[in-house]
Amino acid sequence: MLQSLSGSARKVQDTLSAHGVELKVVKMAESTRTAVEAAAAIGCEVKQIAKSLIFKTADTQEPVLVIACGSNRIDEKKVSKIIAHPIEKANADFVMEKTGFAIGGIPPIGHKEKIQYILIDKDLLALSELWAAAGSPFAVFCLTPDQLVELTAGRVEAVS
Repeated sequence: MLQSLSGSARKVQDTLSAHGVELKVVKMAESTRTAVEAAAAIGCEVKQIAKSLIFKTADTQEPVLVIACGSNRIDEKKVSKIIAHPIEKANADFVMEKTGFAIGGIPPIGHKEKIQYILIDKDLLALSELWAAAGSPFAVFCLTPDQLVELTAGRVEAVS
């Protein structure tokens, strides 16, 4: 594990500190871009990766953040029903514009714009320890499911 944080990872650390939580962003030597890569680099199970995926509403073009269990695939129809808007995949430019982060390092917090629709995969709540991206494909932070819910104010739902 390395020490100096990139600008994006520093932004996530600053956001965590502003929330008054004692969570630390860790820079990794190996890529954490995907849930599988992150689990291998951290030494945890893939399901412990809280992956942040950005979609957009098809009608209003608003960002939708789904924080999913690393081993789960998102059911877009379920998400659309939960938020009462059809959703579609967001491209890299949309993700950067709305969150301030690039795909492969999107954290669950610290976004450029406030995201109205935030859903948390209910399967994450069964775990004691989670790892989330911290703004870079080489930075992560550890937290509990309760901390994830509190920090994001997300709705816990069945999204897979």
